[in-house]
Amino acid sequence: MPFLTTKPRLLELLVLLLVLSVGEARSDECKVSTWGSEDEIGAANLISAQSIIQASKLVKQGKTQHLGIIIDRHTPAFGSRSLSMQILQPGQENGRMPFPNGFSYNDDVFQGWFGIGSQLDGLAHGGQHGVYYNCLLGIDFVQVTGVTKLGIEKVPPLVARGVVLDMAGYFGTDFLEGGKSFSAKEVREAAEQQKVEIREGDVVLFYTGWTDHMLSADPKKWGSIEPGIAEDVASYLASKNVLAVGADTWGVDVVPPEKEGRPFQGHITLLKENGIYIFEVMNSGSLVRDNISEFLFVFGPIRMRGAVQSFANPIAIY
Repeated sequence: MPFLTTKPRLLELLVLLLVLSVGEARSDECKVSTWGSEDEIGAANLISAQSIIQASKLVKQGKTQHLGIIIDRHTPAFGSRSLSMQILQPGQENGRMPFPNGFSYNDDVFQGWFGIGSQLDGLAHGGQHGVYYNCLLGIDFVQVTGVTKLGIEKVPPLVARGVVLDMAGYFGTDFLEGGKSFSAKEVREAAEQQKVEIREGDVVLFYTGWTDHMLSADPKKWGSIEPGIAEDVASYLASKNVLAVGADTWGVDVVPPEKEGRPFQGHITLLKENGIYIFEVMNSGSLVRDNISEFLFVFGPIRMRGAVQSFANPIAIY
């Protein structure tokens, strides 16, 4: 009997040691951040007073656009993500009046995931083999109650030059089909066509037309496949030292993946290897229709301690 109780514990210990050894091996292969071993904000270090002043000069017309979409319980979401909301009148049941002057109020109760609809992927969201940005091991900082490193609350206001590249227009179509990828060469050519340069500290958004044309028409298809970046696009943008990469799709990377067995490889390159943020489901069609290629990008993430993602409704100002 003692053997029966000891054996499972021994197996558990061996598994734990294996996980730790794999994590240490992967960590040894990891490169410490340009901004130092203690850094937790990655490419947000590129934001400076001067970069913000320069980006503000892009405001010419005084126009603003939401880059976030409207979400509800019917919005398709990745994996098992879902949301629900209830509107309650606390203390006002059966005609009760909470205040003598008759003031009444409604409150909303939310249950759900932050990764629904338009969202920011923080640096703790995506890693590889249990290793995250700046060689942090998930086993050391990821807890059910929240991460103790790389949390969304660490992300400063993201104010930068925004660039939107019309990949649908580049390919001469209203929208790219699910599974269609575009390469770094095609990204460079699209930028040249629009006469816009990708610079250090930029937020680069790709317009594929996927959300504009498929979210309402076929939500199930919209959420199961998507056009997106090829693997070399993530590497190219990392070489340009951008602040963030986004698209009007739910995953930015092409789905199914460009290479079998390598799903969301761009997430690994951007988040883990370079500390570059990812914005998903960006409503950039309005910018394309206004013939805007560059704009002032302004975003403040939720300040939920220990979260790895954030609802996102950046504002484009131009």
